[in-house]
Amino acid sequence: MGDHTRDKVINMFGRDTQLVDCREAMGLGRGGGLAQRGTLSEAARPDVVAIAMTPGRRHITKPVCEITQGLRREGVQVSVLVLEAGAGIPMDDVGGSGGRSKGYGANFGITAKEIEQIARHKLVLLHMGNVNSHIILKTKKILKYVNIPAVVACEYPIDFEDFAKAGIKTKYIKPKNPETEGTVVAIVSGITRGETCSRIKLNELAKEIRYIVSQRKEESHAVRSDLLISEGLMASEGE
Repeated sequence: MGDHTRDKVINMFGRDTQLVDCREAMGLGRGGGLAQRGTLSEAARPDVVAIAMTPGRRHITKPVCEITQGLRREGVQVSVLVLEAGAGIPMDDVGGSGGRSKGYGANFGITAKEIEQIARHKLVLLHMGNVNSHIILKTKKILKYVNIPAVVACEYPIDFEDFAKAGIKTKYIKPKNPETEGTVVAIVSGITRGETCSRIKLNELAKEIRYIVSQRKEESHAVRSDLLISEGLMASEGE
């Protein structure tokens, strides 16, 4: 940019440019560079972070990519976090020993680094597959450590009572024994993993997310480091 334009306001017409930081590792399979497990493509403004499960051979799980593109067209800044271990369900919720759920193989898990990346955003968008019980368990695991509002995208109808019964905080129903720091604030059903997301559902998601983001002033959210340490997901300062 030349000196004659340095102090001038540059107006753009028709489009809203968004900057997205590239991933830290190559993608899987042919045409790589798109999405690798354990990586984050970070938007310039930390509005929303969309959580993607274990990627396929060439790209992150559909329809997360379509949802991300749709939200960006609506002016929402969206980061995409591909989990290191996004498949299966947390071992500590199915009788696993030790209470540690970093997630290996077919077991779902989350790392302290991923929690810290989520906490930098105003809102987290969760699309955790098509099995309702798995969605609830994964949502509980993610929201257990960070005080952040969450929008859940799913295939079959799930209501706030289903999450509250599992100890997950919700906007409308308070669980008897809350077990999460984060809160489910909106649910959009009718979005199938591996299938194209309809324009109607994209619009519904965009409406919910734009409203929530407009109400949020926090730039980051508190993380329960003590829980991460006690469950072996993060080392203590003395170690």
